[in-house]
Amino acid sequence: MTRDPVVPAVEAALGSAVVAWDGVSGGDINDAHEAQLADGRWVFVKSNREVPAGMFEAEARGLDWLGQARALRVPEVIAQGPSFLVLECIRPGPRKPDFDERLGRGLAALHRSGAPSFGLDHDNFIGRLPQSNRPLPTWAEFYRERRLLPQLQLAVAGQRASPAMRRGFDRLLVRLEERVGPPEPPARLHGDLWGGNAMVDGQGMPCLIDPAVHGGHREVDLAMMRLFGGFGSRVFAAYHEAFPLPPGHEERVPLYQLYFLMVHVNLFGGSYLASVEQALARVCS
Repeated sequence: MTRDPVVPAVEAALGSAVVAWDGVSGGDINDAHEAQLADGRWVFVKSNREVPAGMFEAEARGLDWLGQARALRVPEVIAQGPSFLVLECIRPGPRKPDFDERLGRGLAALHRSGAPSFGLDHDNFIGRLPQSNRPLPTWAEFYRERRLLPQLQLAVAGQRASPAMRRGFDRLLVRLEERVGPPEPPARLHGDLWGGNAMVDGQGMPCLIDPAVHGGHREVDLAMMRLFGGFGSRVFAAYHEAFPLPPGHEERVPLYQLYFLMVHVNLFGGSYLASVEQALARVCS
């Protein structure tokens, strides 16, 4: 077994020696391993010695917060430290025939479980970017001040904001209150629900991973699910049957995809710039 520098800290946190340390495919930010312990347990370990301070702690809190809803499975948090996060080891299996329906209904139940405010009692991250969750009274204020504006300012500072992007945001931000949809109470959001963050567990059931949680508008999760694909139409139909969406939700998809597109501009560069400009054109038309 290759002796990864994080192994001693993991062993100390778990109170058991690591006897197997197998690399697995994961995200583009952290290393991922399945570890077998001397006491027989298998665990999943995410690690990164250069991770921003508090990132793994925030992820652990986010998983716990989602789990409190008892709507969809999330991995149990076993231990965490400044440079690692230890979760229960969930190995995927074949999907149950009604997997999509279970995911749609489960997501509706998660959203219905609600949140105390638009925001959260702690900040977290989306990817490796910090995400402020300081609460604000209305969803329009929160989406503007805690989501769109910080990403726009980051793009401007990094010289990634085109003139068309700036003009589009100028038009959108002054009219945001009329574009966000009918008032709804804050939903309990996963916050980064692309296809790679919804896995199949060993029983063929849906399981959510890698959240960027907050209390917000439920259409945010649904818009992200449509951005890069990976979810079947039965998921959305089951969601709508369980928790019908308000009028105009289809027209608001590009508005709620805009935040995630801006995150990708700031994480990965200008290849996403055209998508941001197209989304702004659709929202502001």
